[in-house]
Amino acid sequence: MKNIKYIAHVDMDAFFASIEQRDDPSCRGKPVVVGSDPKAGRGRGVVSTCSYEARKFGIHSAMPISIAYKKCPHAVFFPVNMDKYDSASRHIYRIFNDFTPHIEPISIDEAFLDITGSFHLFGSPKDICILIKKRIRDETGLTASIGLAPTKMAAKIASDINKPDGFVEVSKAHLLDFLWPLGIEKLWGIGPKTVPILYERGIRTIGDIARMDITELADVFGSNGGHFWKLANGIDDRDVETVREAKSVSNEITFDIDTDSDETIKSTLMYLSEKVSNRLRSSGILSKTITLKIRLKGFKTYTRAKTLTCMTNYADVIYIAADGLWRVFRSEYRGQPGPVRLLGVKASGLGGVSVARTLFDGQVDAKKERVYGALDSIREKFGEESIHRARAKGNN
Repeated sequence: MKNIKYIAHVDMDAFFASIEQRDDPSCRGKPVVVGSDPKAGRGRGVVSTCSYEARKFGIHSAMPISIAYKKCPHAVFFPVNMDKYDSASRHIYRIFNDFTPHIEPISIDEAFLDITGSFHLFGSPKDICILIKKRIRDETGLTASIGLAPTKMAAKIASDINKPDGFVEVSKAHLLDFLWPLGIEKLWGIGPKTVPILYERGIRTIGDIARMDITELADVFGSNGGHFWKLANGIDDRDVETVREAKSVSNEITFDIDTDSDETIKSTLMYLSEKVSNRLRSSGILSKTITLKIRLKGFKTYTRAKTLTCMTNYADVIYIAADGLWRVFRSEYRGQPGPVRLLGVKASGLGGVSVARTLFDGQVDAKKERVYGALDSIREKFGEESIHRARAKGNN
């Protein structure tokens, strides 16, 4: 028993859509799509997420919003409201912290929890999972599906089996009984392009891989053959990583109508710079590199990056870098790159706030920090969209 780990994978059910259904009871039981404005089938952008009712019509995440509208024109379409979703996510993570400090965030609505050292405080491993589900439902009005297993992969798979509002427990003794009948697409690392290749070889289940010779697997997977053999045989020693450092922070906008207006592009760059700045500051991190993403008509996509002299999370510094990259890009096209479909700003090379921000005297930064601190307070109290610089505006 001492060597058995108890790992829970918590996955919120249709998170964004469920929040919208919670806040608008008239939408409960109806197909709900969260994403860009479909504009009666002429909209740009994609589906962020959708309710289970909408999935019955073949709608899924990342689908073009125009296609989603054609599949289900009577669906209720909501714009993405990240402030609201972030607030719900923070509440849920506070609930996690009441049960274990060993939390590995995967996304805003998904996490691994290692409850090996804490489940005895609440009863059994199953008891703690049921309590977590109850707390989430009682305090947020939302449902979560949880998989409980001795390995991360099995817990992840288990959480997806009885959605929504599901709970599946996989014991150490029955781990292989659980894994082996499953389709190979369930195995971590096997993508949709690999599945047909394996099917041609008669490999259809995780058990098929587990029973293969490792040398034979090397012919199929190369150097990863041994890794897949271990996973298929329930050997997964990966621990829950309580600290996951973000590699980058980014925001982007797809224009409703392709634009070559320099004023629109500059105001959008300021808006995106503020969004990135807000996320950096709320996480207490700084960035060293700013990247501009440009997608032109015809979906040709370009990126240009600039490494800053010193790390920052100030919107005006990020904007100056992004605007400079835009001007460089324009010059490459002699000022006429053509209509722009999408713009994005990304901050990478992240580090903690202890790193010096600028080369100037600390007095200058202290004054700027007071200004940004006041802006942070306003946004925290009234919402992220409550205040913007005059130039900044979104794609509304």
